[in-house]
Amino acid sequence: MDHSTHPAGAAHDHTAHHMHAGNEAHHGGHGGTSWGTAAKATLHCLTGCAVGEILGMAIGTALMWGNVATMVLAIALAFVFGYSFTLFAVRRVGLDFKSAIKVALAADTVSIAVMELVDNGIIALVPGAMDAHLDETLFWTSLLGGFVIAFLITTPVNKWMIGRGKGHAVVHAFH
Repeated sequence: MDHSTHPAGAAHDHTAHHMHAGNEAHHGGHGGTSWGTAAKATLHCLTGCAVGEILGMAIGTALMWGNVATMVLAIALAFVFGYSFTLFAVRRVGLDFKSAIKVALAADTVSIAVMELVDNGIIALVPGAMDAHLDETLFWTSLLGGFVIAFLITTPVNKWMIGRGKGHAVVHAFH
């Protein structure tokens, strides 16, 4: 979700948020949230993950690191960038740093973990993808294709979690 349009100090009361979150008309009915809301949350998560993942894969590949070291770096950076996007958004609305970290961890951990598991699983399963170089189409198609599949698998997970007040739903209390 884009929180940049909300002024500092505009955080809503958490109780009021839960009453609002239960409004089926607002969330599109079935499952407590709409597919659009789940897709937006997943896209938000995917953006941070993709920045970290691409950066990690590019660095590891350019430095000719082994597959395991490259993948560990890519996953670590995906979590760092994924969390940081949420962290910066909730800090902008006035949440203190410690609370913002808790919100980012609660909002994104499962989503990032599922996304990374799927994306890196795809890369590991595509023959030759882990050995491809930055200038090869196989490197980029397997990486970007993995993001598409990860998005498709993670969106229902996020829909389920948001519908139960978990995952990205915790960020909604701050807009």
